[in-house]
Amino acid sequence: MNKSIKKVFWRWFLFGQCGWNYEKMQGLGYLYSIYPFLKEKYKDPEELKQAAKVHSQFFNTNNTMAPAILGVDLALEEKKGLESKDAIVGVKTGLMGPLAGIGDTLFFVIPTTIIGSIASYMALQGNPAGLLLWVMFFFIRLLFMCYSIGKGYQEGLNLLGSLTNSLNKITRAANILGLTVIGALIPSVVKAKLGFEFHYGEISLKLQDVANQLMPGLVPLLVVLLTYWLLGLKRMNSTRVIFILMFIGVVGYNLNILS
Repeated sequence: MNKSIKKVFWRWFLFGQCGWNYEKMQGLGYLYSIYPFLKEKYKDPEELKQAAKVHSQFFNTNNTMAPAILGVDLALEEKKGLESKDAIVGVKTGLMGPLAGIGDTLFFVIPTTIIGSIASYMALQGNPAGLLLWVMFFFIRLLFMCYSIGKGYQEGLNLLGSLTNSLNKITRAANILGLTVIGALIPSVVKAKLGFEFHYGEISLKLQDVANQLMPGLVPLLVVLLTYWLLGLKRMNSTRVIFILMFIGVVGYNLNILS
């Protein structure tokens, strides 16, 4: 890795989760990590501001898998500059979801279960050697992150070298992949159901059952669309949207519209 890539890597490794918030998630940490490269690339202050805005957008993935995305991003920035800003957003959006699932499984669920169980058993037996398992896993994770940022950078260069004329297609494909992943997450992440029930004699009809027949996950989708529309309004920010959704939830629950 060259000097600037090393700076980006260590910034992410040490401070990638700093500045985490509900609006941008890891967006500020991502910008902080890549900023030395941007500062070296863009000498014009206005161009630097534009690049910083691109890289401060929403970003959220597994911490261990993020260097791979950073590597591809660095390659796009180095070869195309601000011309590739749409491709950069598309690649980040398209990769962060799938890599989050892979990283959470390989570097959180499995290690926590296996290494944690073995280390706990050793601790119960009075054997401190279980601590070494976590130290070994730390170095394995560190080496993987070092490898992934270099591999991502190299693959990004190869991608640009062979598909320079197809950059728009890559951007479109990455955007579609990102939207597909985000759309699939809506019914599992957003929990909203209709609670109203219609009763007539012995007949009972649940409004949620009707909604499920029309489209499973219809209510969560409507919540997301409402949120997206609210965020597009002037003088509206994420904090106000959260309070609006809380108000709708409380009122809807007490009126037996939502459950």
